[in-house]
Amino acid sequence: MIQVTRIGHATFETPDVDRQIAYWTDVVGLVLAERENGRAFLATKVGDLAVQLEKGATSRCARIGLQAAAETDVANLRRGLEAEGLRCEMRADPSPGIAQAITFADPKGTIIEVFTAATPFQRKTPAGIGPIKLGHLAFCVDDPKAFADFYGRVLGFRVSDWIEDWFVFMRCGPDHHTVNFVRGKTTQMHHIAFELKDWAQVQTACDFLGGRNIDIIWGPGRHGPGHNVFTYHRNPDDQIIELFTELDKMLDESLGYFDPRPWHRDRPQRPKVWQGFPRDIWGPPPTKDYIRQRE
Repeated sequence: MIQVTRIGHATFETPDVDRQIAYWTDVVGLVLAERENGRAFLATKVGDLAVQLEKGATSRCARIGLQAAAETDVANLRRGLEAEGLRCEMRADPSPGIAQAITFADPKGTIIEVFTAATPFQRKTPAGIGPIKLGHLAFCVDDPKAFADFYGRVLGFRVSDWIEDWFVFMRCGPDHHTVNFVRGKTTQMHHIAFELKDWAQVQTACDFLGGRNIDIIWGPGRHGPGHNVFTYHRNPDDQIIELFTELDKMLDESLGYFDPRPWHRDRPQRPKVWQGFPRDIWGPPPTKDYIRQRE
């Protein structure tokens, strides 16, 4: 089993690379760190690679970069993946700053790139909102439990919460969730989420989106699972982008509960199955434009 420790970056195929570069830099506030051979590499303001863009016929999330501990034995990883019946390969220089990655496909065909070391880009002051980091990715799938089993068995993810039997939240580090799987009619990315510094930056982000006539399709509010303050909008490729802060953290796995927060209704806040409505602590209900991603 691979013991993944954090999410690194997501690779998107898009029909219009230039339009997406403009969105990710001018709105989200990533920095165009490098561009070569039709690919663009966008980093956060602290220099971490967050988004790769490539030309494609349709808009989709094609690959996910996940980091394992530096001391991980890559040869052992390969043997473990092959024991699971997975076809994997070693790739040299898959992205700037990453010398080597082992790659394989998850059950829905998304390529997983596991690397053990990454050199950040030089820090630059971004335009736009300016998130701290890429936080998590969520996908619509036909069977969330099957994906939870695969990501737990192969990549070492742990279940943080379920919403009934149709939405699972999974962590690989201290953050409450790094990948989510929700039952949907079409297999596709549900949303990609970026962490902001605090509630003040979320408010500033909402004002910024409003000034650009970009509709907020849900939020602001505070979720139940994860308890993060959130807001969602769509980018020019019709993908849902979440901006969040104050996500639950489990800094000590041996305790088995998340760090105490004043907005928790359960004390201590342990992983659980959330039932019924309302689940969110406060905020408006999701709009039809948000809900249609599962439909």
